[in-house]
Amino acid sequence: MTSVLLVAHHERSEANASARAAAEWLRAHGHDVWMTLDDAAALDLNDLGSAAPPGSADLAVCIGGDGTMLRTVHLLAGAAVPIIGVNAGVLGYLTEVEPPALSSVLERYFAGPDLGQWNIDERMMLDLTLLRDGNAIGTWTALNEGVVEKQESGHTVRLQVVIDGTPFTSYAADGLILATPTGSTAYSLSARGPVLSPRTRAILLTPVSPHMLFDRSLVLDPSERVEVEVMGHRAVALSVDGQPATSLAEGDRIIVAPSPHVARFVRFGERRFHQILKAKFGLADR
Repeated sequence: MTSVLLVAHHERSEANASARAAAEWLRAHGHDVWMTLDDAAALDLNDLGSAAPPGSADLAVCIGGDGTMLRTVHLLAGAAVPIIGVNAGVLGYLTEVEPPALSSVLERYFAGPDLGQWNIDERMMLDLTLLRDGNAIGTWTALNEGVVEKQESGHTVRLQVVIDGTPFTSYAADGLILATPTGSTAYSLSARGPVLSPRTRAILLTPVSPHMLFDRSLVLDPSERVEVEVMGHRAVALSVDGQPATSLAEGDRIIVAPSPHVARFVRFGERRFHQILKAKFGLADR
């Protein structure tokens, strides 16, 4: 018996219907299926609610868009649980399976990687650690990005970037995006950052609306130690994968490093990143 965690978008009827169908299929095939108590209450699936730690699951089935996939990764908190992504969203960079194919991919998954013809796509994540007066206050893990950004409109903030212990420059900008290759197609892309293949390992620094001549992104090797220090008194905050994390004060430093954990997505066919990018943007062959 496999323990399967279901995670679904709270406000999409298709996600709710797919969650019910997945639960029925899994139970009929002898598997233990459950949701967090919050998800079960939001989706009116209270019979599936459980207080078990999400990371104790053997498999996670995520039904929604990329935001729901990010939430699933955060729920797992670094546990090496494979995730099947079912697309009930809009863009679906991270999700792969369409709802009508859900039962067939579950059959393929439980047949094993050889018979079911699936593999695990591992994605690099970043750890962002807040240092205040030399003390580590907390660490947050991002699949897409951490963003150090202003809290008040009409002002820029000053952020000093230090690489391998040597000052690089200070940015006068609305913020600074610290992204993974997976996150290069998220917020960083809208700030005109480069698109990186998720097969690479890199740390991407992209300024948001910089008020300076140097407005380019930096692509750094994961071995390079990156620090971002808040300069000046203006209000600054850290967000992680689109969710508020903490407020920052003058002199606070964010240390950026590759996480020892990876996100593990189940893929049921050859998934070429550049072809996904082409489809999402409607690019022509010529």
